[in-house]
Amino acid sequence: MTKSCLCGMNLEQLTDFVTGLGQPAFRARQLMAWLVKGMDFSQMHTLPAALREQLDRVAVARPALVSERHVSALDGTEKHLYRLLDNHTVEGVLMRYRHGITFCLSTQVGCAMGCAFCASTLGGKLRDLSAGEMAGMTYAANALCADEGIGNIVLMGSGEPLDNYEQVIAFLRLISSPDSLNIGLRHISLSTCGLSEQMRRLAREGLPVTLSVSLHAPNDEIRRRIMPVARVYPMAEVLDACRGYVRQTGRRVVFEYALIAGINNQLHHAQELAARLRGMQCHVNLIPLNDVAERDLRAADRGQVRAFANRLAELNVSVTVRRQLGDDIFGACGQLRAQRLKAPFIEEEVGT
Repeated sequence: MTKSCLCGMNLEQLTDFVTGLGQPAFRARQLMAWLVKGMDFSQMHTLPAALREQLDRVAVARPALVSERHVSALDGTEKHLYRLLDNHTVEGVLMRYRHGITFCLSTQVGCAMGCAFCASTLGGKLRDLSAGEMAGMTYAANALCADEGIGNIVLMGSGEPLDNYEQVIAFLRLISSPDSLNIGLRHISLSTCGLSEQMRRLAREGLPVTLSVSLHAPNDEIRRRIMPVARVYPMAEVLDACRGYVRQTGRRVVFEYALIAGINNQLHHAQELAARLRGMQCHVNLIPLNDVAERDLRAADRGQVRAFANRLAELNVSVTVRRQLGDDIFGACGQLRAQRLKAPFIEEEVGT
């Protein structure tokens, strides 16, 4: 018998589930409160023992368990490796800023997009994550945050969120619900490498998340070299979808741009990028490239990053340089999972 994943249910669905077991409806709200805390059935002491035993037979409370937890000695960033019920592993990162805690999570096991600078794609995509698995990761991470709790979410871990559209939308609606973590949609960022049809679809959902687009190039020629998806979705089409998102939602679009030495980091590239983005409500987030041993790419040096940022600013483009967090704990997308696929770990749950 396949067990039901309760983390993926909203309160209405959970109410239908518990009443279907012959329980009173109010048990659903009690159960939801425990799920959000990342607890297993045995720990839900406000529920009758008979109900806990019944739930254990027919359902799953925690579809994603923290198997490894690495804390950076440099900045307190945490990298988690989550074990799923089928023994696949995915990653999540807790980042601490002055404005609160941000959780970056995966939406797929691996990734099919094949970007040349990313460790997530090295083994390809194995499967999509369910909304319940994404919620389960978030609840487990939140349980490790003491009193403060997660205030911001970034869908920028392994995987392409818009390639797992239905489950990602279900997750967004769930995690922003007052019955769940009640995280405001404006505090959620969704990253895509530019699936333009799905970007337009997202704009119509009424979910005003921040759309973050992995651009990484000022033109199609360079973008096709480092991002295979650009062969299907040319830059003009991606930018048109971005402009549509701004019109539909009133939210500015963030463009991610990893600076790669000798490929996309020259000042004329900055000038070309600024021309492409002229007139759009947007922001450029420059990313110092993370080292990926399996990729023959080099990061632009600090001086080049600073010069690139300055040129964009001179051309009236809003720009920042992303802080590098968790360098000592395989902080970049896919790095920890890639390491563990090479060197398996002893599976032991962390944090309970």
